[in-house]
Amino acid sequence: MTNKVITRRRFGALSCGALASLALGAACRREGDTALAADGRLTARPIANVRTSVSGKTRLGLDPSRDASLQIPATASTAPLALLILLHGAGGSGEDILDWLGPVTEEAGLAVLAPDSRDSSWDAVRYNFGADVGFLNRALQRVFDTVSVDPERIAIGGFSDGATYAVSLGLINGDLFRRVLAFSPGFVIDGPSNGKPQFFISHGTADKILPIDRCGRQVSAGLRKRGYNVTFREFEGGHSIPSDIALDGMRWVAGLPAA
Repeated sequence: MTNKVITRRRFGALSCGALASLALGAACRREGDTALAADGRLTARPIANVRTSVSGKTRLGLDPSRDASLQIPATASTAPLALLILLHGAGGSGEDILDWLGPVTEEAGLAVLAPDSRDSSWDAVRYNFGADVGFLNRALQRVFDTVSVDPERIAIGGFSDGATYAVSLGLINGDLFRRVLAFSPGFVIDGPSNGKPQFFISHGTADKILPIDRCGRQVSAGLRKRGYNVTFREFEGGHSIPSDIALDGMRWVAGLPAA
């Protein structure tokens, strides 16, 4: 993999950062998936003896405008796959973040579900858990119906607002997500914790969107204080994902040694 940095500028619409998410309106808020929602709990679970019946990169077709993308690695065999739910930043989409990080997840051999938030960013970043939880649950169930997934290797991750949401849902659903991958998270949204997931967090020391002292360092320290296993990677740079950290994070999710 070439030594590139995935920067906030290169993400473009993929991530406007947490500050931008506060300014964006709720004009496209959807109400169809709110029934499951308020506590952030996901009920979808892997199904035994499912054979993977999809390949490559596909759209799930759950919503005509804000949908979800699924990518199956080209190296997939009949063995159950590690699955990463990958969450975009504010103003972005699952397609955006999968376009940027898809080659890295492919290299790590991960199946990836990349959903779109119902609004411009994830519900509980600005309000409460709601429609995003319901939609993610539907998307996950679709994946579990069509992909052989290893229940011991299901993870959730994201960048910026998506990282904040991933850490928060990871804590609430730690009995489903064994690992949580967070590139430049802002904070943790309160909720009842379940299970004992492990965390991989990265943050740039020159991040002006979500400053490391108030964000990544505090999130990591708080999780460690609560007894969680945390790998914290600081790097020289801004609101971005250096390619070496992206690859190490994906390999960590897949249970492989660092490159």
